[in-house]
This record gives sequence, C-alpha cells and structure tokens, in this order.
Amino acid sequence: MQTSTNQNTGLFSSAMLAVLTAQFLSAAADNALLFAAIGLIKSNGFPAYFESMLQEFFAGAFILLAPFVGPLADAYTKGRVMLVANAVKFFGAGAMFFGMHPLLAYGIVGLGAAAYSPAKYGILSELVPADKLVQANGLMEGSTIVAILLGALSGGWLSDLSVHWALGTVAALYALAALANLRIPKLPAVHPLAHFNIAALAGDFWRALKQLYRNPDARFALFGTSLFWGSGSTLRFMLVAWVPVALAIDNNHTAANLNGVVAIGIAFGAALAARFVNLKTVNRALIAGLLLGLGVWVFAGASNLYLAIALLVFIGASGGFYVVPLNALLQERGHQTVGSGHAIAVQNFSEGIAMLTLVGAFTTARKAELDVIALAQGFGIVIMVLMALLALARLTRWKTKSV
Repeated sequence: MQTSTNQNTGLFSSAMLAVLTAQFLSAAADNALLFAAIGLIKSNGFPAYFESMLQEFFAGAFILLAPFVGPLADAYTKGRVMLVANAVKFFGAGAMFFGMHPLLAYGIVGLGAAAYSPAKYGILSELVPADKLVQANGLMEGSTIVAILLGALSGGWLSDLSVHWALGTVAALYALAALANLRIPKLPAVHPLAHFNIAALAGDFWRALKQLYRNPDARFALFGTSLFWGSGSTLRFMLVAWVPVALAIDNNHTAANLNGVVAIGIAFGAALAARFVNLKTVNRALIAGLLLGLGVWVFAGASNLYLAIALLVFIGASGGFYVVPLNALLQERGHQTVGSGHAIAVQNFSEGIAMLTLVGAFTTARKAELDVIALAQGFGIVIMVLMALLALARLTRWKTKSV
C-alpha cells in the first residue's frame, strides 16, 4: 500500500497554483487545437467525417500508451513528466503547422496528452490529503473548464480568420505551459523503476487494471468516468455537425462557442459537487448522470440558439456534478492500492475505449450520412439507458451492503 506523500496540504499552495496554471495553459491549447484542426480539415477539403476521426487518433494514443504512462508518472517526479508531455504536444502542433496530415499530427498530441493525464491528476493526491481531494478536483476541473471555454472560443475564432494563426497560438500556449511546469516542486517518485521493461510494465498495468476493477468503488468510478468522457467527446463533434443543420449557421466559431457554453455548465456543476458531495456521499452524482442523457435528448430537437445555449449549460452542469466526485473516488482508491498514476492510466485506458466506441459509432453514422437530428436524439437515449444501468448496479450493491 502506498504511503502518503502529501507535503503541502493547502488548496492554494504555490505547488497547487503551479499545477493549476500549467493545466490551464495546456488545456486551453488542447481545445484551441481541436478547432484549428477542424478548420484545417474543412479548408483542405477532407471528408466531413474526418472531423470526428481526430478523436479516434487522439483516443488511440491513450489506449496504446496506457500500460506505460501510469508507471512512468509514478516512477518520476510528476511535474517533470508534465513538462515532457507538453513538449510532445508542442511538437504535434508544430508538425500540423508545417503540413503534417492533421490526423497524424493530432495523434502525436494525443501521445503527449496520454502521458500528461496520469501525472496531472495523480499529483493531486500527493499535494492534498483525502479530505480535500474533491475540492482539489473541483479546482482542477474549474481551471480546465475555463481553459476549455477560452481555448474553444479562440480556436474557433482564429481558425475562421487563419488556420495557421490558430496553430501558432496553440504552439505558444504549449510552450508557456511547459514553463509553468518548471514551477512545480520535485516531489519524490512514488514507485521508482529499477529499469524500463515493456513486458514487465504491460504485466504491471494488467495487474493494476484487474485490481481496480475488482474494487467495487473503483469499478463504479471507472465505468462512470468512461461513460462521461465518451459521451462528452461525441457531443463535441455532434455539435459541429448539428449547428449547420439545426441553426443554419456554417462557420467554425459557433460550434466552438457552444462547446464553450458546455464548459461553463461543467464549471458550475463542478462547483456544486465540491460543495455538496464528498467520498461518503458520492452516490448523489448518479441523478446528474441521468439528467445528462435527458438533456442531450431534449437538446437535439432545439432550433433556437438561445434555447440551445440554455440546454447546453444544463448538460454541462449535470456532467460537472457527475464526474468530479467519481474522479476523486477513483484517485483515492487508486492511491490506496495501485498508486495514483497507475489508477489514472487505467482510467485513461477505459475512457479511451469508451471514446473510440462512441465517437467511432458517430463517425460511422456520419459517413453513412444519417440525419444529424435523429442521430443526436438517439445518442441522448443511449446515454440515459447506460446511466440508468450504472445507477441500478451501484444502488443495488449499496442496498445489499447496507442490509
């Protein structure tokens, strides 16, 4: 069992502020890059379904690297892992700027993101104690949501003006994020590696995966967060396809702005979760998951911009209230068992599969030129059903345990 490495327990300590700043800049670049890449695909005349294929290349990197990035995050000081990961993202954005195919370049950025994720979340359990993890996650998600909002807005706006200006801005943000990483203190490695062995790391990942999925709380959190991110990734590309059909608006920045609206809702939901939910009351998040699917179903039929905005805020708030407690639950159970970096790597693997599955289904439907409105309505129903099954399984076990 892992011992605590909490050295600075303040939610607004210099270490936490450095982590939040680095995360903000990196997340802003991630989201600006997506809409710059979509603009590049449109301007180069690629098929429309290539837009959602961006996520397939991105998620594929998470799945391929999952056995290795968790142990590496735990084997080295996490601030430096974040620094190297941002450098890889910078290289991917630069490659896209200089003409690499957008799908391949976005896949390189995915490699950096895959390495970055277990370090950025795993470091929280090393900086704050368990009773502050939900609040720390709320701060992390809040910083990320603001970054998503500003990144999406700037990416959509700049790509309408000049795709290359958008890509140059993204590269600059990644460079600034790397500088912020240097301000994160060098915490001791949690599980140092004696040597790098691919087979041994793969086996270690498999053991961590089995151990987490055997733990009821960790299993619930893994299924729950995977469903959230798979749904969120699909919704992002669905908005790009939905805007021209439902609102008769054909530009890059409207869909980007609506993605930003979702981010505002998530920030609000994350703040509510930090206030009203802790690890003992995590089941309160279940109702928000059901409301998320309902919101998508209702949204699909909207034809008014302002109604769409209101519904997207509702969808985002439901998602924020739902995912923040589940992230904290997984971090705590992972920190107690396999190590936080291993736990987040398993989470990335699970979420990557969910993204590939849901976004892949959406890409297939787009390639078949199915009606976008009907597709969005069907997607909302699927999310409601999956959330209901997850809630039923969780509450049935909880009731049995309480008897």
